[in-house]
Amino acid sequence: MQTKTGKLFDSISKTIDKHYPKGWGGAAGVLLENGDILTSISPEFPNAASSVCMELGSYIQAATLDQEITHTLCLVRENENDSLTVLTPCGICQERLSFWGNTTQCGIEILPNSEIHYISLADLQPFHWSRVYQ
Repeated sequence: MQTKTGKLFDSISKTIDKHYPKGWGGAAGVLLENGDILTSISPEFPNAASSVCMELGSYIQAATLDQEITHTLCLVRENENDSLTVLTPCGICQERLSFWGNTTQCGIEILPNSEIHYISLADLQPFHWSRVYQ
């Protein structure tokens, strides 16, 4: 039986294949507290200044559904023949994830056994500015 995080990886991979069948591809996804998976992309907007992170769509959907994000994962590949690589959440996405607290598990790498290594948002940003107010 496949784990929930394994299903998250597969869902994101399928999203990449669907939206980017050739060349570069990237997508992100989240696992919600209720077990649902949401995926999102960043379309190539005509004005590059209007671009957004691949994760943003999933984060907004989770907030709209009033669901907590338990895991977040962003995957990219250089072309349709390359293997997938994990992109850790950028600084802006780390700030967005703090909406759900600092326990959200963030994908940081693919291990040699093909599993994703996750760490908490708190471990990803041990010196976050909000700790001053705790």
